This record gives sequence, structure tokens and C-alpha cells, in this order.
Amino acid sequence: MKLLILTQKVDKNDDILGFFHGWIAKFAKYCEKVTVVALGTGLPCEISQSDNFSKRKTISQGNYDLPQNVKVLSLGKESTSQKSKVHKVKSRQKYIFNFYKYIWRERKNYDTVFVHMNPEYVVLGGLFWKIWRKEIGLWYLHKAVNLKLRMAEKLADIIFSATPESFRLQTKKLKITGHGIDLNKYNCEAGRQNKFDVLCVGRISPIKNQKLLIEAVDILVNQKNQENLKAVFVGGASSDKDRIYREELRKLVKNKKLEKNIFFEGAVPNTEIVRYYCGAKLSVNLCPTGGADKVVLEAMACELPVIVLNKTFQNILPREFILKNADPKELAEKIVKISNENKPQTELRREIIKRHGLNNLIKNIINSYYA
Repeated sequence: MKLLILTQKVDKNDDILGFFHGWIAKFAKYCEKVTVVALGTGLPCEISQSDNFSKRKTISQGNYDLPQNVKVLSLGKESTSQKSKVHKVKSRQKYIFNFYKYIWRERKNYDTVFVHMNPEYVVLGGLFWKIWRKEIGLWYLHKAVNLKLRMAEKLADIIFSATPESFRLQTKKLKITGHGIDLNKYNCEAGRQNKFDVLCVGRISPIKNQKLLIEAVDILVNQKNQENLKAVFVGGASSDKDRIYREELRKLVKNKKLEKNIFFEGAVPNTEIVRYYCGAKLSVNLCPTGGADKVVLEAMACELPVIVLNKTFQNILPREFILKNADPKELAEKIVKISNENKPQTELRREIIKRHGLNNLIKNIINSYYA
């Protein structure tokens, strides 16, 4: 197979999309040639807003290191400032021009297309790929069903998603594959350190419900006399709305006098995130019910107990790990009970090996094109 991949970013250090670097490397293992067209490559990441828990000042500039049978092409976002509306319009025009240039110029170097999370690429290129007889696959995980997705569904030959809950548009083209967790990367074979009690990984955003964890820590520290409890938030704020929410969380921490108990690490390079999983007693993910959040699966791969609000995990996690309601008292009780057990959850890693391993995912995707 000669594969064309379209994605947002190729950057192994990116805090959000760094995982996809591993996907590309794994595709390269099973494909004769892989051509990657990305919106950008190696963009500088957000400056860390760390509270100095790990003494970081900034996070690394991005880069990639891929096998020789991989070619990476950029639409050019990393070289564009986009400070004004005029810049944004010109930048979009540039991206679209480069998109069509690359899919035409490289058309003899691929026979199959895999679009990652951007249905607009299917909309833009789908008719050309149909004419050129290139089979089109779309990977999509999001609750949103918009016009772009509906149009992409008509043009795609096959659609991949991790769980039934993560793709809300009815279609016969859907194939459920599980997530792709790199089991070589997400493990704690080097040992656990227990540097802190509670870990919460994910971008700072109201949908992630980080306020609930702060309220639970407040109960434990100021009512249950657990003055030494430490909780760490790992993740940046990517939008103005998210940055406003982050400041609200910081003010709440200050008002509750929890500065010695709660730390905001900011964005962390994807290559470094595993040490946080291996440095915690437990992880907390407070997203509402929906698709299976990848960071929960990463924690499970590291044999880390994880408390969730998302009922999607009720067939994956033990019942005692799932919150009945968004209740800080219930969360505080579970934190105490589970952290006191302080034992690796080997059965959680076995579940990831069985259903969500990266190697199996890539093989399933490739085999689906030939089915």
C-alpha cells in the first residue's frame, strides 16, 4: 500500500497531537510508502504556565523523526503569524493552494488516502480522489455532526472511529477500531515514583470540568485534614475561552488557600507525559459522558487507577472508579479510598492491550481498505 495521510500537525513534542507521530511511524512499518500532508510541522508549543512542580520554564520546540519511506509536506501554518483577519484569509488561501498542489503532484505516490480528524480535507479532495480511484478513509472522533462531516461521509469509502459514542452520524461505512495507545511508550516498567497524589491530564477547558477536582481537593485539605495532598493539572489552554477558565481556576485555588496542594503544569510535550502518569497515585478525568477520552486509556496502559465521570467507561473500568454524579464529595471519597490502596492496576493495562493497542489499530485500518 502507498498511503497519503492528511493531518493537522506532525510534531512528536506537541502536547495535543504529538501522539500521531507514533501513528505515522507505525503506518510506515506496514506500507511501502507514506506521504504526509500536514497543516503545519514543528510549531512552537505554548509557553508553560507551570507552578514549578517540575521546575520547567518552557516546553520543547516541535520536530519529527520518521522512517525513510515517509515524506512530510506542510501546508505552511508554522510560517504564518495570523495576527489579523487579512492574514487569516490569505493563509487559508495559501493552505488550499498547497493542498491541491500536493495531492496532484504526489498522486502517483499513493493509492489510498487516510484523513485524520479533518473532514474538510475529504470535502476538498474527495471528488479528485474518486476520479483518480484512490480509496478514501476518514478517522473522526467528536460528538459534533456538521455539514462538513455530512459531506465527507458521502465521499469517504470508509470511516473509522474509536467507539460507537465517538461518531454520532448514522452510516453503514463506520468501522469501530478502538483507540491507538502506544504500549511501548505508556508503561511504568522503570518504576513508579508517587510524586503526587492526583493527576488530571487534558487541556484546561470548561468541558473538562477541572473545577470539580479543585472542589474535591478543598474538601480533603480543609475539611478532612489532608494538608499534604498534591494534585497536578497537566494541559494548556488553547482558546480565549479556555484561558479565561484557567484564570478562574487559579483564582479559586488562591481563594481556597490551596496553592501548596494544587499545581498547574501547563502544556507538556507528548514525549514527556508518561512520567506524570508514572508519578501519580491515581488519575482523574471529569469529562461528561461521550466518547472514550484517550488520556483515560493512557493512564490505564500505565496501570494507573483512574476515576471518571464518563459513563462510556462503565464496561471498561471497575464500578468503583466511576462517579455517579458530578459531586465533589463523592469524588473526594473515591480519591481517598483508591489512593490508599496504592497498587498497580495490571488488569487495566490488559484491557488496553486487548482493545486499544496502537499496533492492532494500524493493522485493522490497513486491512479495512482491502476488505
